[in-house]
Amino acid sequence: MMGWYHDGMGWGGWLGMALGMVAFWGLVVWAVVVLFRSTESQGTRAANHDPLDILDDRFARGEIDEVEYHARADVLRAAHH
Repeated sequence: MMGWYHDGMGWGGWLGMALGMVAFWGLVVWAVVVLFRSTESQGTRAANHDPLDILDDRFARGEIDEVEYHARADVLRAAHH
């Protein structure tokens, strides 16, 4: 019974364990990067855009016409002050 495993698991077992460890730590690093990128992008997106800036962007893209732009801008300016 001594030597049942031929004195260790051999090079195939060590190679499999090494590749598994590299894959595990790669997955951990990838998850951390994705987590921090998603929280960073959500925080900066909400903090940098004023409602008037969003309205300006919509007007520039042609989503709203000039009358609607001025009406909404007046409402936003009145609510802001």
